[in-house]
Amino acid sequence: MSYEELSHTADVNIRARAPTLDALFGEAFQALMQVMYGEDRGGGTSRTLDISAPDLESLICEFLSEALYVSEVEGLVFRQADVHIDGMQIHAILDGEPFDPARHNKGTEVKGISYSGMSIQRDAKGYMLDILFDV
Repeated sequence: MSYEELSHTADVNIRARAPTLDALFGEAFQALMQVMYGEDRGGGTSRTLDISAPDLESLICEFLSEALYVSEVEGLVFRQADVHIDGMQIHAILDGEPFDPARHNKGTEVKGISYSGMSIQRDAKGYMLDILFDV
């Protein structure tokens, strides 16, 4: 499992890899939180997300968009997500902590998740996701 930031002129372009879809969505979530808040993220506060969508691209976009919304509106910084995908439905338990300006101002504001250039591919090693975060 891993993710990396690829070159992009204006936004943050992420490539994530994982052996399963559950892990892939978790990696994309980790990348989003890393971009927004840096590495210093703790736990102890949880939120549950249940989302359905017509296809995988919509499912990942809706999941990350909802996580972004909850993070901003509730002032929470998440360190991980326990993700379970069943068909075109996702159940995720997010673990995090309240935003602390002294620790969590090391990232970049993400305005949204883009469908532009998004792709989910599967091969013998698992899954790969390319996704853009609008900054």
